Amino acid sequence: MADIDSEVPPLPPRYRFRDLLLGDQTFQNDDRVQVEFYVNENTFKERLKLFFIKNQRSSLRIRLFNFSLKILTCALYILRVKSHSAIVTHSLIIHHSRLALISFLETMLITYLSYKGNIWEQIFQISFILEMINTVPFIITIFWAPLRNIFVPVFLNCWLAKCALENMINDFHRAIQRTHSAMFNQVFILICTLLCLVFTGACGIQHLERAGKNLSLFDSLYFCIVTFSTVGYGDVTPQIWPSQLLVVILICVALVVLPLQFEELAYLWMESQKSGGNYSRHRAQTEKHVVLCVSSLKIDLLMDFLNEFYAHPRLQDYYVVILCPTEMDIQVRRILQIPLWSQRVIYLQGSALKDQDLMRAKMDDAEACFILSSRNEVDRTAADHQTILRAWAAKDFAPNCPLYVQILKPENKFHVKFADHVVCEEEFKYAMLALNCVCPATSTLVTLLVHTSRGQEGQMSPEQWQRTYGRCSGNEVYHIRLCDSKFFGEYDGKSFTYASFHAHKKYGVCLIGVKREDNKSILLNPGPRHIMAATDTCYYINITKEENSAFIFKQEEKHNKGLPVSGLYDAPSRLPVHSIIASMGTVAIDLQNPDPPEDSGKLTLPTENGAGSRRPSIAPVLEIADSSAILPCDLLSDQSEDETNQSDEEGSVGSDFVKGYPPNSPYIGSSPTLCHLLPQKAPFCCLRLDKGCMHNMSAETAGNGLYNFIVPLRAYYRPRKELNPIVLLLDYPPDNHFLEAICCFPMVYFMAGTIDNLDNLLQCGIIYADNLVVVDKESTMSAEEDYMADAKTIVNVQTMFRLFPSLSIITELTHPSNMRFMQFRAKDCYSLALSKLEKIERDKGSNLAFMFRLPFAAGRVFSISMLDTLLYQSFVKDYMIPIVRLLLGLDTTPGSGYLCAMKVTEEDLWIRTYGRLFQKLCSSSAEIPIGIYRTESHMFSTSESQVSINVEEGEEQRERGELWKEKTAHRNSTTSDQSEHPLLRKKSMQWARRLSRKNTKMPSRTERISQQRLNLYRRSERQELSELVKNRMKHLGLPTVGYDEMNDHQNTLSYVLINPPPDTMLELNDIVYIIRSDPLAHMPEEASVSQSRGTRNQQDFGTETRDETHL
Repeated sequence: MADIDSEVPPLPPRYRFRDLLLGDQTFQNDDRVQVEFYVNENTFKERLKLFFIKNQRSSLRIRLFNFSLKILTCALYILRVKSHSAIVTHSLIIHHSRLALISFLETMLITYLSYKGNIWEQIFQISFILEMINTVPFIITIFWAPLRNIFVPVFLNCWLAKCALENMINDFHRAIQRTHSAMFNQVFILICTLLCLVFTGACGIQHLERAGKNLSLFDSLYFCIVTFSTVGYGDVTPQIWPSQLLVVILICVALVVLPLQFEELAYLWMESQKSGGNYSRHRAQTEKHVVLCVSSLKIDLLMDFLNEFYAHPRLQDYYVVILCPTEMDIQVRRILQIPLWSQRVIYLQGSALKDQDLMRAKMDDAEACFILSSRNEVDRTAADHQTILRAWAAKDFAPNCPLYVQILKPENKFHVKFADHVVCEEEFKYAMLALNCVCPATSTLVTLLVHTSRGQEGQMSPEQWQRTYGRCSGNEVYHIRLCDSKFFGEYDGKSFTYASFHAHKKYGVCLIGVKREDNKSILLNPGPRHIMAATDTCYYINITKEENSAFIFKQEEKHNKGLPVSGLYDAPSRLPVHSIIASMGTVAIDLQNPDPPEDSGKLTLPTENGAGSRRPSIAPVLEIADSSAILPCDLLSDQSEDETNQSDEEGSVGSDFVKGYPPNSPYIGSSPTLCHLLPQKAPFCCLRLDKGCMHNMSAETAGNGLYNFIVPLRAYYRPRKELNPIVLLLDYPPDNHFLEAICCFPMVYFMAGTIDNLDNLLQCGIIYADNLVVVDKESTMSAEEDYMADAKTIVNVQTMFRLFPSLSIITELTHPSNMRFMQFRAKDCYSLALSKLEKIERDKGSNLAFMFRLPFAAGRVFSISMLDTLLYQSFVKDYMIPIVRLLLGLDTTPGSGYLCAMKVTEEDLWIRTYGRLFQKLCSSSAEIPIGIYRTESHMFSTSESQVSINVEEGEEQRERGELWKEKTAHRNSTTSDQSEHPLLRKKSMQWARRLSRKNTKMPSRTERISQQRLNLYRRSERQELSELVKNRMKHLGLPTVGYDEMNDHQNTLSYVLINPPPDTMLELNDIVYIIRSDPLAHMPEEASVSQSRGTRNQQDFGTETRDETHL
């Protein structure tokens, strides 16, 4: 055994352990050979080919030398022609011979290296033939002197120089790794061809005319230029037939070659116009530009982007580079040819997934990149996938370029989380439609806030509501640091509520939010316990930002004009605080009294009938929050008295709810929101609707976005008594994943059916619904005409409007221009007048021309494309998306308030003005009002004969009746002059009559009879529709009680007033938008912790909430 072991040789030291592990047995014979591998064949020919042809840099030097050689040969020929000395001519011939020898050797070497098996292909090349003609005779003269007098057409070297120059440019661009445009290459070839033709003709004619007129070289050049330009003066002509034959040959060649060159150039120019060319690097480095990436560019999308983007003064010098894979649309091409946009917008046809196209758009030098989804696609998921890939490609190519991404479906949002700003369409859409059910016209409020306007829309209209509505629509959200602000600088160390109220009272601005310097979260109405600091960033609503405002003090004006100051505050027609609207980004703010009196905090009313009794007064807003003065808002406390007025059944149902966070989210990225939940998940079978009793409905196929429709309606700050059932009328039954997400919410049901089926609508209880929300379906996107995508939705809504005229229908459309068809009446002349007003505002350049449409003003119709401006505004206002998400309840930041509404009743009319209401809310419940939703009675003309008022049949009497109605219905409007209403009513009727019909004639007796018959027909039609609905209800076994077929609300109009002036008079049934502070922000820690764990609460919280909003 020992002998066997001794036979094993020892392992070498450096290979012992490693080779045992690797199993290498070659260590005994350490004979290694180093092998070198070559990319090319290691032969002499391959090395020459690598140097002369393959290598870009060395090949460029060889071609440059060849080009210089040909140019020098042509120059020597010109010198020979000009020279008259035999000695000079002989020396030039010797130089020609030397150059010819070098050219010949180079040509033969290149031919040998380029040989590919066919020698005749190499020999019969035009360049090779020309080389032989110009070099071989000179080489022969070196050995045989008598041939030196033979003529050699050396000027033909210009064509060889042209070929060498083309190859040299190609090698140059290959060497620097850059591509040049085909247009440049073709133009260069065309110019070189023209020069070679002219040079060849001039030299050839000059040589042949030695036997005739003996033309000089300049005369020959002059003749060729005149001939090729088709001018033909005739003062210089060839005299002998060889030169004439040469001219004929040159003209024939030009007629063949030049048209081909021009055709190629024209084709490339047309293609470059389609693709858009390039955005030069020099412009990208010296000018600012943004890139817009879209799948397909439509005219509406383009105009919305350009109007909103260039509405900001500091963006006027920016350029917009559009990168789109499709060919430019005819309408888009027509728009981009307008001088206003042709100098600012550059269209490039290309894909964002190609680095070459991103290089053309200079994405790495762009200030921002906007990536928009194609919402017109039938498959919205596929559209999102394309958007995600574009975002990834842009981030990979330009990591430092800010990305603004629009996504359609919420489940795809986390893929683009890296983007600087993301707007998910379905998130915003469903949340906004949900808030429309509890806060009327929330969609209109948000749309007006995110659009850029100067508040000048409708100011020339005789209608008072249009002027007020248009003026208040100019309010937007702005920001400024407290230490730099004149609006809020004096409130350093004061409470947020105190600063908000006094800033509105003094300057007319509405402070809605704040952000600490050490905190990135924006807080809407953090409450009176928040103390303002000098480093805080304030967010406020105003006509324009403070930097564009001029402060004019009334007392200084009086002193400057030499007028007494004592009557300053006694003037009956004094203007409100922000009554002077900005013209071009500048507003003059009229300060009535910069130093408020000491007792300005108390607002009391005079005594009634001379008695000593007084109405309630409004408490002052304290500088520092007093915990005892603020009404408690503990939503987790025991509030059993909220259920005292409810039935036992309602109380038992309400007591089963708990507050907590939904356990299941249908998609990644949804913000957790504290909601009313069921103690236990409801079985899926219990989610099917068994009986019709609900108040909110949504008609759409089940998608993850519907989750955002339910959450705002089940948020924890909604009182339990206001939680109405939600019924989802779906075309197809939802999947279990969606049911798992909604089964924890109380009173949420679904039913399979369609809105165009009357039986389905009746079975789901449409006659009991407070609101019907109709969402545009994806299946309608496949219409051949883009604007026909809303056709099915519009017709179905119109049918429901005729069958259920008292139903409040909220509709989502694809195109805003289709809003004019909502609740359509064919003979409504008032709508016709509004249509003409919309056209007038559009011609004036308004971005909100559709705002005067009655369905939009009332919040009954909404288009998600209106929110595209939210993404565009984020480039200038990066805080707009977080603020809108907080308003809609999509995000819940601790300490931030939420949007809600309160209704003005008869008991609240003693407050009188919006400014006093602001003080009442701030002092009692620390709530910030931001606007009013007003509903007024209005007389609409449904036919032309009603618009044309018959003077002979008592026009004055009817006007007196109308004036009396106006005085009772509209007690006080936003203006303080009450005598203006009768005149405005008269002007409005004249305005509608003038815009709707020209050359109006008084109705005849036949027309009156026809009108009476029409009224009878309408009544019979309404009765017929009513009988149809009732018969279907009886057939389905449903009770007909509750079907109100007559209340159609056709004589009212509603509109939104954002941040109205403080002296705006309150009216009955006004709905005030308020931002209520977070009820959980200042709760005891034990209560908040127990609630976050999902502990069950037995009582409701509606009483204190009602006390806060009840005035």
